[in-house]
Amino acid sequence: MFSKFKTKMENPEFKKKFMIYAAVIAIFWAKMYYVQGSVFTLNIENANEAAILAFNPLSSIFLLFGVGILLGGRKGMLGMYIFGSLLLYVNVLFYREYNDFLTIPMLGQAANLAGLGGSITDIMSATDIFLFLDVFVAAFLLFFLRKNRLQSFMPKRKEGLILAMIAVPLFVVNLGWAQTERTELLQRAFDRNMLVKYLGVLNFHAYDLVLQGQTEAKRSFADSNELAPVLNYLNEKKTEPSEEMKGIAEGKNVIALSLESTQTFVVDNTVNGQELTPYLNDLKEEGAYFSNFYHQVKQGRTSDSEFLLDNSLYGLNRGSAFFTHAGNEYEATPEVLGKEGYTSSVMHANDASFWNRDTMYDSLGYDRFYSKKDFDVTEDKSYNWGLLDEYFFDESLDKMEQIDQPFYNKMITLTNHHPFTLPEDKQMIEPGQTSSKTLNNYFQTIRYQDEALKQFVEKFKKSDLADDTVLVIYGDHFGISENHKKAMGEYLDKDINEYEQFQLQRVPLLIIGEGIEPKEYDTVGGQIDLRPTIMNLLGVEDDNPVQFGQDLFSEDRQELMIDRDGNFANEEYVGVNGNCYDRETGEPVEGEDACTSGFKQAEEELALSDSVVYGDLLRYLDETEMIEQKASSDKKE
Repeated sequence: MFSKFKTKMENPEFKKKFMIYAAVIAIFWAKMYYVQGSVFTLNIENANEAAILAFNPLSSIFLLFGVGILLGGRKGMLGMYIFGSLLLYVNVLFYREYNDFLTIPMLGQAANLAGLGGSITDIMSATDIFLFLDVFVAAFLLFFLRKNRLQSFMPKRKEGLILAMIAVPLFVVNLGWAQTERTELLQRAFDRNMLVKYLGVLNFHAYDLVLQGQTEAKRSFADSNELAPVLNYLNEKKTEPSEEMKGIAEGKNVIALSLESTQTFVVDNTVNGQELTPYLNDLKEEGAYFSNFYHQVKQGRTSDSEFLLDNSLYGLNRGSAFFTHAGNEYEATPEVLGKEGYTSSVMHANDASFWNRDTMYDSLGYDRFYSKKDFDVTEDKSYNWGLLDEYFFDESLDKMEQIDQPFYNKMITLTNHHPFTLPEDKQMIEPGQTSSKTLNNYFQTIRYQDEALKQFVEKFKKSDLADDTVLVIYGDHFGISENHKKAMGEYLDKDINEYEQFQLQRVPLLIIGEGIEPKEYDTVGGQIDLRPTIMNLLGVEDDNPVQFGQDLFSEDRQELMIDRDGNFANEEYVGVNGNCYDRETGEPVEGEDACTSGFKQAEEELALSDSVVYGDLLRYLDETEMIEQKASSDKKE
């Protein structure tokens, strides 16, 4: 084979063609190596990982260009070059904002891009043009040489097939090499940074396509037997809710107020000598405030936090259940409360179809969705993402006063959203002085949101609703991503290591209502605990046994919060990326056993929750309950 290739290389035309192939492949490889190594933060820990990172683009490049030549010759090769460049760049933009990579379900949510506007332009950079200059070089090599050379470069379909075939052994070598660093790599689909580090971003997308096929098959082949291990696990984990707090708000309204991008680090903190949340600082003294409460969202962001609130199920690792599983059968909070005579509604001054909310809210059992069309959204009342919070709050309270009681209402704010910009007359403090413009602006929108919250709560206290309503105020997800940890370190005057970054995922939770004692709780919990907590306060017997959260007021609850990446926090430890830390001090904990059980439970719990959503297993709940009741009856006989 080598001698045959050597003979071909003696042919000037083949040699020219070979050199052009090699040059185009080398240019694209250089771009991928630069982006993976310099733009993405993949935490290369040793020389072996650095070598794997340099090698892993090759198999995807050979496959990409091989298929291009096979389908369309030079045009096909250039087309694949452009496609690969665009896919790489979209990942760059997504990573800058979310510190994550695109997945197939997220691509299916392209309708959301219409609402991103300023967010996208804010994360683009003028220097990004350099990520596309190589496309023109490749086009020149493939098409714009002198005429005689142009005629000599005529790729054959067979050559495309050969390139694509070479990709297979290259990938096998890549995977085997990667698994010397991380065994069972392909089982860690939740860790996209790791997959890209070891396999490359284009290979990651190919693997994601395989995962999507598996996901589609899960519902088709699911049956009621798959619900049994879920119920067994939850029965073993089950704890009794707080007897003291049970029914303390029986028959009362519930307002669940979701504060956009609000993290706990802003509470009781200042910038330029001014408080960031002066009203929330005081308000938390009027109710039950949870200072170790974490968000648990992934790619679905706010929609994930809604999913956690209403179902006590985890959001998905890839995409958002609001898009991918809106057709599932759920027994969500609105449906359960509806049986108790509650009217349920959502108020969010955005387009009804954004994040597929109009469809998903029907599946969750909401009676009414007050969307953008129901609010007075004018140019002078709007900025950035839409209706400013002060106007949203004002109109929402007026609407709530007209709803039949008791009601369950969810409110979702907009203003404190990336890129965190405000009109000048709404800026109540000066921006921060860190190296991140995003963080500096965030301080201003947080301060504005706090003032809008003040106007809402003070007006609410004077309304007829005040004595008959429980107010649940919580942050939906982080606002400042890991990509700004240098600036966060400057602001907080500490090194933001992985432990500190994990602790920054805490969001405020405040529950206010008659009979709820003002007190700060340091119990570890997360958004998955909201539903059982609210239900116990209302004294509602929640018949849905498939819930992974526990009442936050319960003295018997297991203090555990699991995030979507398989990390956890409990009473003693924080486990992040396989490492173990003392929760109070942040110091590394020696010994292998301290966090082992936490990581194992996180893995098991996430897998079980995913099986419920992917298999649409709640459709079998009635059938499973009938089987259990019959088994129990037979046992008694």
